[in-house]
Amino acid sequence: MEDDKKNAVRVFKEKHVRAVWDEAAEKWWFSVSDIIGVLTDQSDYAKIRNYWKWLKSKLNTEGSEVVSSTNQLKMLAPDGKMRFTDVADTEQILRLIQSIPSKNAEPFKIWLAKIGNERIDETIDPELSIDRAIQSYRRLGYSENWINQRIKSIEVHKALTDE
Repeated sequence: MEDDKKNAVRVFKEKHVRAVWDEAAEKWWFSVSDIIGVLTDQSDYAKIRNYWKWLKSKLNTEGSEVVSSTNQLKMLAPDGKMRFTDVADTEQILRLIQSIPSKNAEPFKIWLAKIGNERIDETIDPELSIDRAIQSYRRLGYSENWINQRIKSIEVHKALTDE
């Protein structure tokens, strides 16, 4: 189970995306080339690598820090060997998705725009974030009693930490 969490393969549109769990940072790292391959509908490694080189240059020109904050980790390559691979965390991957013109990226872009709009609305009216939390707890199957207790405990915790 622990090895499954450390090295995992995600499947998107029947294509593999390699991922590694970073225990210390408590986050996933995803293979950039795999993500690019899925979004550009490309399986030729050389073409994917060239696209990534072009995209890195474009992002650097735009002043994006996504490229400078990517890392390299050893991941199982298609040839069966462990090779250093450019990886990015979830936030960086979401930024890359925004930069790739692709029909596969479009659903992600629409979702990101929707989430961004919701968060902006919540800064104007913070009660909306409480409503979203309640809806999320309901979707997860929590009882109304549990939800009410949770909201109250958050309020008490906030009051204590404010003091």
